[in-house]
Amino acid sequence: MQSKIIGSTMPVVEIALEPGDKIVAEPGEFSWMSANIVLRTTTQTAGAKSLLGAIGRAVAGGGLFMTEYTAEGGTGVVAFAAKIPGTIHQFDVAAGRSYMIHRDGFLCATEGGTLAMGFQRSLGAGIFGGYGFIMQKLGGPCTAWIELGGELVTYDLKPGETIQVHPGHVGMFEDTVNFDIVTMRGISNAIFGGAGLFVARLSGPGKVWLQTLTLAGLAHALRPYLGTQSEAVQSGVLGGVAGSLLRGLTNNNS
Repeated sequence: MQSKIIGSTMPVVEIALEPGDKIVAEPGEFSWMSANIVLRTTTQTAGAKSLLGAIGRAVAGGGLFMTEYTAEGGTGVVAFAAKIPGTIHQFDVAAGRSYMIHRDGFLCATEGGTLAMGFQRSLGAGIFGGYGFIMQKLGGPCTAWIELGGELVTYDLKPGETIQVHPGHVGMFEDTVNFDIVTMRGISNAIFGGAGLFVARLSGPGKVWLQTLTLAGLAHALRPYLGTQSEAVQSGVLGGVAGSLLRGLTNNNS
């Protein structure tokens, strides 16, 4: 199996599969593939041995069903593109090791990887789309491809070294890192602080990958440029009225 990551702002990973190789991803997430790639959709993969395990994976941001990609009759190619501007990274996860990744970070992995709920905390209504803060746990042995938003900033924390991060910017960290969501001190932070009350506290030893762009941040930036549903309805009604008037004038003149 060979792979290459193409592009910068909106990258894609292209994976060449030999017969017997297998890639696991969420259903419908592929971008393109060769004609000899065969798909099999099932709940019994990515570490889920039962329906309960599949439900736990789905709650963590993965799919209730997952799709396995294999090649028949020779080498095949399947590609997975980033969903938002950012970066794609390849990680080799050893047996017995794991990474915590943000709920939208998993792109695909080789057979043998496990994907499950790693951390969940309710941070109040409306935050993170109402789902609360969720981290997926990716275990090995496997090779996995992870998507992180915006630019990537990496910290290698020493034992006892701590960094506080807005929860949405936590992209990924090693299983040796101690992690928790804590409340910022001081009532002024609750009233005037733009970052809100909650921060993620990560303590070493271990490596931390932070992302500069979040889905919530991207949605907030685009909101002023997206019309509401009522505006769309009004535009449709007004357009219909204008069209009727123009047709009437044309018919009268003729």
